[in-house]
Amino acid sequence: MNGVAAQYLELCKPKVVAMIVFTAMVGMFLASPGLVPLPLLLIASAGIGLASASAAAVNHLLDRKADAEMVRTRHRPLPTGQLSTRQVLVFAVVLGVLGLALLYLWVNPLTAVLTGVSLIGYAIIYTVYLKRATPQNIVIGGAAGAAPPLLGWVAVTGQLDPQAFILFLIIFVWTPPHFWALAIYRRHDYAAVGIPMLPVTHGVPFTRWQILFYTLLLVLVTLFPYLIGMSGLFYLLGALVLGGGFLYYAVRLLNSDEEQLAMRVFSYSVWYLGALFLFLLIDHYLPIAHPLFGPR
Repeated sequence: MNGVAAQYLELCKPKVVAMIVFTAMVGMFLASPGLVPLPLLLIASAGIGLASASAAAVNHLLDRKADAEMVRTRHRPLPTGQLSTRQVLVFAVVLGVLGLALLYLWVNPLTAVLTGVSLIGYAIIYTVYLKRATPQNIVIGGAAGAAPPLLGWVAVTGQLDPQAFILFLIIFVWTPPHFWALAIYRRHDYAAVGIPMLPVTHGVPFTRWQILFYTLLLVLVTLFPYLIGMSGLFYLLGALVLGGGFLYYAVRLLNSDEEQLAMRVFSYSVWYLGALFLFLLIDHYLPIAHPLFGPR
């Protein structure tokens, strides 16, 4: 990949978008009793992915000044001058319009509208206002990042169902412990640019307790798919094992001053979410009756 293409790809935050598309695809499969029609799967995934990449590019654009001062982000295309603000703006608009058009024309209008709301929620409301307004920025702004499986569900059904909101809730509750672990490790960067992340405003010990609280809440929330008959024992066992691992790391973090441990918690949280949704997907197609609700 040549240098310019690599810079545009970095704007898209490909690892984040890959997780977004994966959780959206799981939402599609869970909404379908059989396999999702391939054209719908591909078009909906492309539309959601393009819109997510657009939001990421807008985030780069609006955060360019802070990014230039933070160690973690100063290498990005805008702070280094490898791309101009005009180039990034045009790129973001093209991706967003193309993604939403795909969803509106070939999936359904509700998916396009909800995806557009999520794009605005992350790229504008969170980045411009919430991120700098309150240490609860991640909690409130997490709603936009939690939308992908709900979007996938709506892409198949054309409507909002309670099961879709459970998938949304899982990612919504997962987001604070995931991001606060990173924020602990990068707190000096955030403090330097005046972004009121929780460990900056309330200190690291308080943030560790919050990570533990949200991790406990996450373990409880991940039981909901089993409790309502949406998923079976295979998923339940996987969720409990993964949740136990997350709790192990959260407790370790609570009782340790090791700086690198926060990054290990962050890394585990990424792996955790992918594995959890993989368990949901596999369980959906296992021919095993639910012990409470019978055959699925």
